[in-house]
Amino acid sequence: MEQEILNKIKEQDKKLEEIYGSVEKMRKYFLWTLIASLVVFILPLIGLLLVIPKFLSVYTGGLDF
Repeated sequence: MEQEILNKIKEQDKKLEEIYGSVEKMRKYFLWTLIASLVVFILPLIGLLLVIPKFLSVYTGGLDF
């Protein structure tokens, strides 16, 4: 009886280790997805913040007579 319980505990421990490994892989995947999304979205926003004022000054400068 005790041996059966010990075997089941060992099996559960092995499955928990597999689940932990899978969860860690998913956590890293989500982290890199978040980083990539921020790079793709935030960097163009920063670029626009720098380019739009320059564009507006050139555009309005061309309107002066």
